[in-house]
Amino acid sequence: MSESFENIFESSQYSKKLKLGQIIEADVLDITTDHAILSAGLKSESFVNLNQFKNQAGDVEIEIGDKVEVIIEEIEDGEGKTKLSRQKAKNEMTWNNLVQAQENDQIISGFIQNRVKGGFTVLVDQINAFLPGSLVDVRPVRDTQYLEGSVSEFKVVKADKKTNNVVLSRKAALQGSSIESKSDVIANIKEGDVKDGVVKNLTDYGAFIDLGGIDGLLHITDISWRKIKHPSDIVTLGESLKVMVIALDKEKFRVSLGLKQLQEDPWSKIIEKYEIGMKVACSISNITDYGLFVQIEEQIEGLVHVSEIDWTNNNPNPYKIANIGEQIEVMILDIDNAKRRVSLGMKQCTDNPWENFQQTHKDGENITGNIKSITDFGIFVELQGGIDGLIHISDVSWDTEDNIDLSVFKKSDEIETVIISIDAKKQRISLGLKQISSDPFQEYLSNNPKNSIVKGVVDQIDERNALIILENDIKGLLNIAEVSRDKIEDMRSVFKIKEEIESKIIGFDKKNRTIKLSIKAKEEKEEREAIEEYQSDEKESISKTSLGDLLKSKFSRKK
Repeated sequence: MSESFENIFESSQYSKKLKLGQIIEADVLDITTDHAILSAGLKSESFVNLNQFKNQAGDVEIEIGDKVEVIIEEIEDGEGKTKLSRQKAKNEMTWNNLVQAQENDQIISGFIQNRVKGGFTVLVDQINAFLPGSLVDVRPVRDTQYLEGSVSEFKVVKADKKTNNVVLSRKAALQGSSIESKSDVIANIKEGDVKDGVVKNLTDYGAFIDLGGIDGLLHITDISWRKIKHPSDIVTLGESLKVMVIALDKEKFRVSLGLKQLQEDPWSKIIEKYEIGMKVACSISNITDYGLFVQIEEQIEGLVHVSEIDWTNNNPNPYKIANIGEQIEVMILDIDNAKRRVSLGMKQCTDNPWENFQQTHKDGENITGNIKSITDFGIFVELQGGIDGLIHISDVSWDTEDNIDLSVFKKSDEIETVIISIDAKKQRISLGLKQISSDPFQEYLSNNPKNSIVKGVVDQIDERNALIILENDIKGLLNIAEVSRDKIEDMRSVFKIKEEIESKIIGFDKKNRTIKLSIKAKEEKEEREAIEEYQSDEKESISKTSLGDLLKSKFSRKK
């Protein structure tokens, strides 16, 4: 039996054992802009919406290579794929925890969202629960506003999955350890104290630490100086550790703890150690759609934005460029002390091909490249260094844009162009194709100024206009009003296609690159010239006759 057939056979046997609603483990194969691609040992991979892997802060909690628990929604749909859901798996696990907590009288943690009629809504992982007003505290509380937006401990009064009904009691959790004992413990705690504790519970937003008689919250932002996805990245359930008391509310028995505060803030050395323009060797710690996170110091990360990765590609796919743990060289582009952010660049550690091009070429220079792509607005040409130049459609031909046919150009064809302008800062190179040769329209105007008599051939005719093709394929336009002093009803009754005509240039339309012609003006010009010539001849004749008569008369008188 071949290996591929064995794999197919095993996956088919495995898929037969699967059931709808079953929670299974899957490997994260890839992460795209919208989906996580998972493999659960089935015939095909599954695509799960990436939103199902985001925490409350909106950050993606998974990386390529992670194992995640998902639930089976559908086995081999119409396309032969198994539909998986991370969201439903988390909901299912939360329900199991709620039922178990109710049965074993265990304490759970939840986030009090807001007040509703009769009580509060509480978010327990992904499940909404109800906290009745009568079960908020061990004693009547007038002002409960402080509870909204806070994390607290509860006992589960009811967990009915069928009716999607969860009822919690904060009062029962508080009664678990007497108010008196909590008061005694918290009385001996002050801000700045370093306490020994044990990790009691982990949530998306932090870890609850048992300080011995009272619990404190170690928020996720106070666990490490670097950004982490989940508290479990640093601490583990049941772990003993030292924490610092960073905030205290003795009346509400709320203790806020910090772990990172026991270490020196690494950011304090960043300004002293690094400066803009410095090159640094570091390793990639995370990859996202918008760039690469790299570890500069042990707990300091910087971002190489996707636009700072490659000189020739402003929007590369970060997942295809690098791997987590890979060593790269970056340049410090900016240090924002207030926001504690370091902006980095990869491409700045290599030669800038745009600047190199500007240093080695000049405007007006002829250059050869290969057509990379053709768009409605022009042609992109690949030049040396992997950069592109654009021949805008207006620079393709001396003809008007409406008459330019870009389909005659083919991708990969070699093409000679003229450099019109280079802007290395904006990464733009403008090229021209028509500039390779002089403008035939301007040449024609130079050789045939206004009032010149020119010849052309009728190319198109309609009722009121005729298109005349002049020398070098220059277009002339003859309007019906410029044909004759006599009234003409239809140009088609006067001219024929391919008929040669002579006319006078009476104007230019440089925008449409046409020359205005007139036969009437030509004939009028010829008439004026004929009259002037006739009058000139008459004057000369009269002048000669008069002089002869005078001489004859003079000689007669002398005799």
